[in-house]
Amino acid sequence: MKMKLLIGLLGLTIALCGCGIYSLTGGQFSGAKTFSVSYLKPQTALATPIYAQRLTENLKDVMLSQSPLKLVEQDGELQFEGSITGYQISANTVKGGEETAALNRLTITVKIKYTNLPEPTYSFEKTFSKFADFEADQDLFTIQEDLWKQINDQLTQEIYNASVGNW
Repeated sequence: MKMKLLIGLLGLTIALCGCGIYSLTGGQFSGAKTFSVSYLKPQTALATPIYAQRLTENLKDVMLSQSPLKLVEQDGELQFEGSITGYQISANTVKGGEETAALNRLTITVKIKYTNLPEPTYSFEKTFSKFADFEADQDLFTIQEDLWKQINDQLTQEIYNASVGNW
């Protein structure tokens, strides 16, 4: 009995994957075969064009590595566009008995418009925000690439999960 159930579940999984609706990575692609990512424009003074380009490329990389979709320059069946709306550095933890910060926090906020042409009900406009902490005595400019990578990995995974991950 257990073997029949296992074989039945395996067959159902293969059938769903084969028709392009679901993937083994959990994505819901609505039958789409392509996606496009527009440059995520910096809309705040501290977010540089270099950072915006890195975030844009990171989103493309996540989509390429975690989905069967093909990247097209524009007008993909699944479309991502948006802007960087927040780039803030703040004191996070104060040293004991002192008024100086032990840790600072870089918080980045993006607004994403996701358009799903095959299934418009899955389309959305949402704001995503992630942060990374760093030692207050560190120079931000010497560690910002590492902070960007940490934050971008979290942001792009959350955007993926909210869109094609359908979470």
